[in-house]
Formats: sequence, C-alpha cells, structure tokens
Amino acid sequence: MAREFELCPGRRIGGDQPCFIIAEIGQNHQGDLDIAKRMIRMAKDCGADCAKFQKSELEYKFNKKALERPYTSKHSWGKTYGEHKRHLEFSHDQYRELKKYAEEIGIFFTASGMDEMAVEFLHELDVPFFKVGSGDTNNFPYLEKTAKKGRPMVISSGMQSMNTMHQVYQIVKPINPNFCFLQCTSAYPLQPEDVNLRVISAYQSAFPDIPIGYSGHETGIAISVAAVAMGAKVLERHVTLDKTWKGSDHQASLEPNELAELVKAIRTVEKAMGSPVKQLLPCEMACNEKLGKSVVAKVAIPEGAVLTLDMLTVKVGEPKGFPPESIFDLVGQKVKKSIEEDETITEQVVENHVKKVKC
Repeated sequence: MAREFELCPGRRIGGDQPCFIIAEIGQNHQGDLDIAKRMIRMAKDCGADCAKFQKSELEYKFNKKALERPYTSKHSWGKTYGEHKRHLEFSHDQYRELKKYAEEIGIFFTASGMDEMAVEFLHELDVPFFKVGSGDTNNFPYLEKTAKKGRPMVISSGMQSMNTMHQVYQIVKPINPNFCFLQCTSAYPLQPEDVNLRVISAYQSAFPDIPIGYSGHETGIAISVAAVAMGAKVLERHVTLDKTWKGSDHQASLEPNELAELVKAIRTVEKAMGSPVKQLLPCEMACNEKLGKSVVAKVAIPEGAVLTLDMLTVKVGEPKGFPPESIFDLVGQKVKKSIEEDETITEQVVENHVKKVKC
C-alpha cells in the first residue's frame, strides 16, 4: 500500500484515504475575476476538495519570439500569443484575492506554477501544495528547485515516458518524499483509446511508496470513475461553467452538473470497494433465510441407515438444515431416526455430528 502524506492541512492522501478531487479551473475563467470566483464556488458546491488555477510569469515561461507569434485561432484573446496569454493571466494581487475567497468558503486553493518564477510566487502565496503540469515534468532543474521548497507535490505525466518518470522519481524523492504521480495524456479532448488507465497499475508497481492518481481530459465521467476504482488517490479534471465558451480547454472540461455527478460517483465507488474479506454479511441474512438452500432427503431414509449421495439432494428447505456445501461430509454418516422423503436433514438426526467451523 502506497504511503500516506498530508497534501493539504488536515487532508491526507494515499493508503485508505478517500480520493482527493481537484477541480482544474486553469484559465477557463476567461480572464474575468468574478467568473473565477463563481468557478471556485461551483467547485466547492459540487464537492471537490480543491480549486486549482494555472499561474505563469510569461517572460519566464515563453521566449520573446513565442510571445510575439501571431495567434489567429478562434480561441484567441489577442493578435499575438503574448496578448492572448496576458488577457488570461491574473496579477499577484488577484491571486491573493482568489485564495482569500477560497479560504472564506472552505475549499483548498492552489495553482500549477508554469515556470520557476511562478513557483516562487505560489510559495510566497503559501499554497498547500505545488502542482507540476505535464509540460514541466521533464524540466529537471525546475523539479529540483520546486522540490526544495518543501511543499507536497502533485506531478502530472502527460507526454512523458516511463524512463522519464523514473528519473523524476529519483530527482524528487531524496529531496521531498511527499509527492505523487498522475497518469495523464495531454490531448484535449482525450479519446478513450488514448487514456491508458493501465499505466495507473504500472505506476503502482514501479513506485509503490508514493500515491498514484489520474489527470483526465476526456469527456464525461466514466473513465475518471474507473481510475478511482483502480486506486487513483488524486483525481484532477478541468471544469467550466459553459463548454461553448471561447477557449480550447472548455470542450474537455466538466460543467457543474457533471462535476457534481463525478464527485457523487467517486464517493459511491469508494464505499463499494469495501473489504477484501469474502463472507456472509449481515445485509445478506434476509435473502439467505428466504432462499438459502439445505440438504434434504431425496428418498425416505430408515432409522440407522448410512447416508449415501443418492439419498440426498439440495432444495430451499423448511426448516433450515445442513447447507449445500456439507452434502459430501454427510456421506457415510448414520442417521438416528427415520427421515421422510423431501424432509430437511438437520443436525438432530445425524449421529455423532460435529459442526464444522467455517474459516
């Protein structure tokens, strides 16, 4: 079982802890602070554990030519990519306001630090944990500096190989043991055949001492629920207030009704995982009393007869007698009194019967 650690104050992940659900707002707020607050409230109302954004210091994330690149997409908020990103980027003061709002309504708040300077700001902002986006998972200097901050880390693995993830583990583990990996495929929206949920199991085998989770960009909730059933201890899904809004992430995001249904389904699945011990449960007793079968006499059996298999059959009997699994044990036993055809075989009529204890 993967070790547990405290991801947020009072909230542990891993082991038998419930899945930690991150509502990834990202930049689906359209650059509007009021919409961002509405989305934080939506995440809280739907039952998510954390509302997450994406923070960039653009001159540190992109070089000059990348920011000057013309951006003519239907999703563009400016003539260049830099103008587009600046429209969507909140200031430090706005981030402080959003974090304060999240605290007031009672939901954890964090962001992906999309470059080293963004991580510095988030550290100053005192977020509970750092989210490492897939684009920085193979950015080893960034990983090392982020790990040294000492905050828990959630690391996505889109676009990476297993070899790279082993290198990430070897870099982060000696510095900061409180981290987890998320299986992720960086496509928006993600097609089912590209999800590869079995990577969750591969990560669980390769990294048994850290929790494993899932970051999904697919449509709908079924795949994410399956990920939790496979043991994902952190789940991240993009969210939106309206999938038709301008922006490339909205289509792969969950609207409020879907997020609420996802949270409900995950909590139901977690209850259903239950215990690995197979036994007759108290809730099954009524059915067992009504329909549970017993060994009955297939023919009339005289007093003193030694039971043979052709004397016995199995039916729903009244009263209850020997359970069906005892039929072979009864063969060779002597009866103390005559038994009528179709009568239940009970302990009282079998000589020297010793009741076996079920293990």
